[in-house]
Amino acid sequence: MNLFVIVPLWALFTVTHQAFSSETCVCELTNSEQKFPHDKLNSVEKKVAKCNSDITLQKTMELDSLMLGLDLRLPQLLADVRMLEKEDDGELYGALSLQVIENEMTEIRQLIAKLNATTTRHQHLTTQTDKQLQELQAEMQELEIYDTMQVVKRQEANQRLKRDLDQCRNSVHPTSKPIQPTLGVCPHGQFVNVTGPRVFTAGEYPGSHKYGAWGRDPKPEVGKESWYWLVMLTSSNRYGHYVRLYSTLSSLIVGVSVPGNVQIHPSNPTTNTIQGPNVVLYGDALYYNCYNLDAVCRFNLTAKTISSVHLPKGTRFNSKGNFCHLDECYACTDLDLATDESGVWVIYTTSQDFGNLVLSKVEEGTPPTINQTWHTSLYKQATTNTFMVCGVLYATRYVSKDVEEIFYSFDTSTGEERFNVGIKIPKMATNIQSLNYSPVDQMLHAYCDSYMASYKVLFD
Repeated sequence: MNLFVIVPLWALFTVTHQAFSSETCVCELTNSEQKFPHDKLNSVEKKVAKCNSDITLQKTMELDSLMLGLDLRLPQLLADVRMLEKEDDGELYGALSLQVIENEMTEIRQLIAKLNATTTRHQHLTTQTDKQLQELQAEMQELEIYDTMQVVKRQEANQRLKRDLDQCRNSVHPTSKPIQPTLGVCPHGQFVNVTGPRVFTAGEYPGSHKYGAWGRDPKPEVGKESWYWLVMLTSSNRYGHYVRLYSTLSSLIVGVSVPGNVQIHPSNPTTNTIQGPNVVLYGDALYYNCYNLDAVCRFNLTAKTISSVHLPKGTRFNSKGNFCHLDECYACTDLDLATDESGVWVIYTTSQDFGNLVLSKVEEGTPPTINQTWHTSLYKQATTNTFMVCGVLYATRYVSKDVEEIFYSFDTSTGEERFNVGIKIPKMATNIQSLNYSPVDQMLHAYCDSYMASYKVLFD
């Protein structure tokens, strides 16, 4: 046994025996292996970290969002030009139509300029990254000569074996589709999945306001069918006092707000201003949690009037019934307003329901009224967001910084609850502060850490 241990040592070291006296023995050990270059490895690690920070999923989505905005804007311009050619009276109508077309052309030019700048920036980034990757590859090949135990090669072989094994398993047991929730009557069919994001943009104020919401009006006034709205919580990530309007999706992406802001009150916060990010626009009116109240406010954007309706006694508000995940609760998300094909809903919780989700139908009017109410068995603080599709309540939960899951549904037509919906949403930021469904185009609009993203809802 002792010989077995000594032999490898002789292979690695040159041993010189020097006898200084009969009572002492000194051995000099000389390592024949090359010294490992730790500085070079640290340098490689720093370069890899920089490369990862330079190329993000958000950057890869920039061009797609701009192209989508341009794709939607050009047909609208063509339709307006055709309308002018057909109905030009040479007087007031023609002058107004020309002004509209001129504004559209300005927006398109701004969109193209931003698209060109982004393309140039991405080309430069691609060239730079390609060079960095070639340098990293060469440096890693130099470092491999120090791997005398061939650890790297064995790891690569193990990874190949694992990949082959996974492919073999998947071919024998195909991935199952998410369990489909039972729905009531829905004109589109059965909600089965989401794809996207179709749109991802920092908008007009990149990184400025972490909490907010955006979307489309499912019941717009004539002439506002293509408009988008944006609400940002500009005070303490909790309070807002105006709605910002955009005439098209491309205008929102580029950051050109026309017609601009519609102000609820010059002060923020104050009575009847916005509290929390979970707001919706429906029928040219903004529905939201009234400041410091357990009530839903309705702000008419045209008349600039505010009316409200109180929720049942015991409703939790002022951050006592927020959406949460393990690491964070979203401030002032006690009341979640939602829209679907049938109108406006409010999702909240009460003390008598012990924190479980409660769902009520909000009816239009001045003031609005609360109609039918449903009670669920889902604890609100175990969810991160809710939304409505065709009379069915859906709830999400945080899975990771990259994935959110639609895991729960409650069908108001049957009272059936499901906790295994299993639809994954790929995230563009760590948190989704608001999530709302648009029945106009069957899109989910998400506001995520100051960014805006939208996902296509798929029906079977």
